[in-house]
Amino acid sequence: MFDFSGTLFRVEPTEDWLRAVVADTGLELPEAELIACAARLEEAGALPGGASPRRLPSRLEALWRERDLSPEQHRAVYTALAREASLPSAELADALYDRHFTPAAWRPYPDTASTLGALRERDIPVAVVSNIGWDLRPVFRAHGLDHLVDAYLLSFEHGVQKPDPGLFRAACDAIGRAPAEVLMVGDDDVADAGAAALGCRVELVEHLPVEQRPSGLRGVLEVV
Repeated sequence: MFDFSGTLFRVEPTEDWLRAVVADTGLELPEAELIACAARLEEAGALPGGASPRRLPSRLEALWRERDLSPEQHRAVYTALAREASLPSAELADALYDRHFTPAAWRPYPDTASTLGALRERDIPVAVVSNIGWDLRPVFRAHGLDHLVDAYLLSFEHGVQKPDPGLFRAACDAIGRAPAEVLMVGDDDVADAGAAALGCRVELVEHLPVEQRPSGLRGVLEVV
């Protein structure tokens, strides 16, 4: 089992995210203001898959905790966080949200394809288990990796979030393996490590930018 964000893929940097949306919308934004706005978005934690909010508004606390249980909650909390960044245009909040779930906004880690390919060659089934509020399957298809994944267990489709063992149990069932036979690979020592309560082994990788983690998944092939 693999986590998605920070494990197999990494979302684009906040400044790149904002630049792409500004270009698509045709908004005229001076360079200095673009850079300043990107910094505010980063501080607000407005990019899904990016940094968490440095200061979460109290009115959003409950929504933040349950953001991955439905597409509506996910969009609501992240567009609200974007608006906390004093955007130069109100329309940018939804445009930024829409950008983040496009395949172009995500890059696989350098060893993602080789690791998944090696597991397929060994006939080891793979499930992607993610706390997420949208369908990530198109990202895998666009990057040519969908054929290496046997099952997707997404929190918004099951109504349960990691570290709840229910999502891990569903993943084990989906790939036809007992928990004791399954390795969970992720980057979160709370959410992903929750698989241990079910009896799965857990391997954690560092949540780093793509260029800073060329071979973080190497250890997976040594323990399966």
